Amino acid sequence: MLEASAAQSTGASGRRRTLQPSLEGEKRDGALVLRASGDWLARTVGSLEATVAETAGADLGRRVVVDCAGVERIDTAGAFVLERMTRDIAASDRDVRIEGVEARDEALFAAVRQAMDRERPEPAKRRANRLVEVLAATGRGAIAMKDEIVFALNIIGGSIFGASRRLTGKTQFRPAAIFNQWDQMGVKAVPIIVLMSFLIGGIIAQQGAFQLRRFGGELYAVNLAGILVLREIGVLLTAIMIAGRSGSAITAEIGSMKMREEVDALHVIGLNPISVLIFPRLVSLTIALPLLTFVSNFAALLGAMLTLQLYSGISFANFLQGLQQSIDLFTIFAGVIKAPFMAIIIGLVASAEGLKVGGSAESLGLHVTAAVVKSIFLVILLDGIFAIFYASIGL
Repeated sequence: MLEASAAQSTGASGRRRTLQPSLEGEKRDGALVLRASGDWLARTVGSLEATVAETAGADLGRRVVVDCAGVERIDTAGAFVLERMTRDIAASDRDVRIEGVEARDEALFAAVRQAMDRERPEPAKRRANRLVEVLAATGRGAIAMKDEIVFALNIIGGSIFGASRRLTGKTQFRPAAIFNQWDQMGVKAVPIIVLMSFLIGGIIAQQGAFQLRRFGGELYAVNLAGILVLREIGVLLTAIMIAGRSGSAITAEIGSMKMREEVDALHVIGLNPISVLIFPRLVSLTIALPLLTFVSNFAALLGAMLTLQLYSGISFANFLQGLQQSIDLFTIFAGVIKAPFMAIIIGLVASAEGLKVGGSAESLGLHVTAAVVKSIFLVILLDGIFAIFYASIGL
């Protein structure tokens, strides 16, 4: 019942083999004798963890003897396991003692008992100071932000260095990698971008017409939809969708490579992971996001035009005429100009989080989530900065 595996392992030739520890129980003179045998060493006692725990919690009777006469070798870990088991059994009001300990091991058991009996001081309770905690949290946040910026600048520098080597012919230019990423991030994202923008454009137009109808200015819903979509909503929604779709994919891909040590393998063979993994993704995002913004704007305006035709009776010709009167060239490019900057932010954040992934699936999930949240926050922050800039120059 209390016997562990009796497997043995043989060492190198001429060396004494290590005996697997075991614990057996038998009745003797009205007491239960637990006979320990084998080598109770730090590298072997782990196999008896379940057996010792089961023994300490079993109904063993009033008298228990732990017989160590069969123990071949023992170290601090083995002595600690036996002493802890003895104390756990004694905690149930049983008479328990250890016998058969070799004279050479008595000092070891005595040292273990002394260490276990030593009172450990309780950690001093820290007096919480709200102001100090707030300042400390602010400092930690500032340091973390500084590290993030330095890491992002390192990625930018590595990408520029890799691009310069490709342009000067020192490194082979691989357009296939860029086109593959562009296909994944741009072309395959068109359906969801079109659907989302079409619906959002229709909603904006319907709500604008509904509110302006009270003032007899329902026709101005065309101006509202056109300016709002082209300046803000089109590029912002596209960037948020790309951050959730492509940003998470970049983090997951690079993070998986990091977990499988493929990034380290690139270092070993003399390749720069930033040039090989991150540079093609940054270039593809920078190209794809402005193009997707054009597609998003067109789909949103189409949705607004159809909605106003059905909801307010504004014909397509009147819609296009109102759109022509309300927007100019700057309005068209005001949103698109933001797209490359948002693409770079999304690519940098996603790549940086991917390179931070550890060796567990939990770490991968946490960094993918962090990449999406940070990217969306920074994209919205950048949009606000552009809005302030446009207002300051009177546009």
